[in-house]
Amino acid sequence: MSHSFPVRIFYEDTDMAGIVYYANYLKYIERARSDIAEQLGLDQKGMREEDIVFVITRVEADYLGSGRFGDRLEVRTTHHAKGAVRWMFDQEVLRGDEVIFRAKVTAVCMTTAGKPIRLPAKLRSVLPPQAD
Repeated sequence: MSHSFPVRIFYEDTDMAGIVYYANYLKYIERARSDIAEQLGLDQKGMREEDIVFVITRVEADYLGSGRFGDRLEVRTTHHAKGAVRWMFDQEVLRGDEVIFRAKVTAVCMTTAGKPIRLPAKLRSVLPPQAD
């Protein structure tokens, strides 16, 4: 499944050189994943009340360019289920056609006590399995 999420770079997103501070890319891709969950009809607040959360267990990131103050970027995400508990994301941040950041992210469905549990049925029904 694929998803697109717009990001506008504000002054507060940048360092003294006017370049996006590296950790902010993680915020941008998190916002895109949250938007995906919402679009799929997942109520993460309600899930938490039922003792179900998503925990990021792995991020592999490549910084390929620099966003700058005033840029309008796009986060493109593809995602799929892997096994019973993992939700996998391939994410890119683009400025126009240029990929400036790329990440592979693994989210695991868990109880708030940290015990892995199956992805919610609503999510499993719409996510394609990983093609190995």
